[in-house]
Amino acid sequence: MMTAIIAVGLLGVLLGVIIGVVAKVFAVEIDERIEGVGELLPGANCGGCGFAGCADFAKAVVAHDATPDQCPVCSPEDVTAIAGYLGISAEEKEKKVALVRCSGDIKNTVRSLYNGVRDCRSAVLVAGGAKGCDYGCLGFGSCADACPFGAIEINDGLAIVHKELCVGCENCVAACPKDLILMVPAATEVHVYCNSPEKGAAKRAVCQTACIGCRKCVKASGEEEHMLVDGFLIRTNYENPPATELVEAAACPTTALRIDSQHAAGAYAKEGASK
Repeated sequence: MMTAIIAVGLLGVLLGVIIGVVAKVFAVEIDERIEGVGELLPGANCGGCGFAGCADFAKAVVAHDATPDQCPVCSPEDVTAIAGYLGISAEEKEKKVALVRCSGDIKNTVRSLYNGVRDCRSAVLVAGGAKGCDYGCLGFGSCADACPFGAIEINDGLAIVHKELCVGCENCVAACPKDLILMVPAATEVHVYCNSPEKGAAKRAVCQTACIGCRKCVKASGEEEHMLVDGFLIRTNYENPPATELVEAAACPTTALRIDSQHAAGAYAKEGASK
């Protein structure tokens, strides 16, 4: 009996030594700076940086495969702090926010009865959704559900972005089946809330707030080229955006040209098309 106990004890010691040696030989050194960078990151794990999460992003930053400013949630102060910790230069990056290019809420658009799943990605599979405009927001909130920061709300069947809450993670861009959401400079305040390339008459038949391509905003901006003509649709020139005064000067007949803060506050509400 004693012989067996001694043999088992010696075997345990031998295995312990072997495991210790193997662990030391094959040990992977962890750069302490990864943990340091991770502590300086917001910890949102939103994936907006293009990596699986904050821990993965921290590894990439330390390995020089990414830069601190790639984190959309980091404030300029956070970026500077991370750069200072790693001894690298911090680059300023223009903040971008999401823009839902549609103004067609329930009151102003033609819609058919829909009793399916209340999800945009599901609804678009059923004849493109219940909305008369094939290019408009369905309003079932797939983008809002994808936003981890609560920056998007559904108001009267229309997705509204509150840019003061948006960090630019782009989760909503991937969630929208209509490709309606565009990332734009946060400093730009004037946008065309329409994405339909159809002719003006066709658009007005299903939406009272669609851009009809009348070019009043283009003419009002003069030679400044603040607005760009794209077929039957006008778009904001984000490389040379207009001032807010253009909205009043242009007097857009459908209110598709809007100031973002007023759009989010519902200042352009108007009764129009049938539901």
